Amino acid sequence: MREPEGRWVEVGDGVLVRRHAELDLTTGLVLGSDRALVIDTRGDERQGAELAAAVRAVTTLPVEVVLTHAHFDHCFGTTAFLPCPVHAHAACRTSIAATADAQRTEWAAYYREHGDPSTADALARTSPPLPDHAVDPVSALDLGGRTVELRHLGRGHTDHDVVVHVADAAVVFAGDLAEQGAPPDFGDAFPQEWPHTVTALLALRPRVVVPGHGEPMSVHDVAEQRDALAEIAGLYAAVAAGELDGAAAQARSPYPGVRWPG
Repeated sequence: MREPEGRWVEVGDGVLVRRHAELDLTTGLVLGSDRALVIDTRGDERQGAELAAAVRAVTTLPVEVVLTHAHFDHCFGTTAFLPCPVHAHAACRTSIAATADAQRTEWAAYYREHGDPSTADALARTSPPLPDHAVDPVSALDLGGRTVELRHLGRGHTDHDVVVHVADAAVVFAGDLAEQGAPPDFGDAFPQEWPHTVTALLALRPRVVVPGHGEPMSVHDVAEQRDALAEIAGLYAAVAAGELDGAAAQARSPYPGVRWPG
């Protein structure tokens, strides 16, 4: 059952998930005794401020932020949490710097076209700050009484995906390496590598996997998605080798929207 907007759901001791109606985004909060870690910050300055207020309703601990990747809906709300350390893969910083203007223009136009001028306006005036702590390939954060690992397991949804491994609760925040309720997005993806990266995620032996969008997933659900991604990787290789064309590969693909080679 889908949890309503604006409610924290505890998926492990001191590990909380928050669902957002906008783009079905899922954010996270991990509590230690000394610090708290916020996972992703939503898509504009207004949404970031709403999330920051929701975090403050739970805890007064100093916060740190980790960004799973550079797509606007996961990282444009960061200003509301500053000053604090902001962790991400080094290529995430590069991607935000290179693509923020284009993402802002594209998605502000999208919201206007879909009758949501307030979100369009909020996005248009948002300038996302750049992460200042690099994760490559792993960083360990001592939150006080628990250590959380930030890991770059390989390329998949982007070239800089970071997962958050809360080992003592057996929870992994996967960002958009895993999707629930909608197909994965292949716009910036590496289809041939994505299933291997998800296999590495599963090797962390989570009990719960929190996707970037949708409800928390079981290991079985994530493994099924990995297997579908492996089908796409095989089709992608066949297109690259000239054994199939893109139309034929898409007809066999378990997911839409794959950017086939050539």
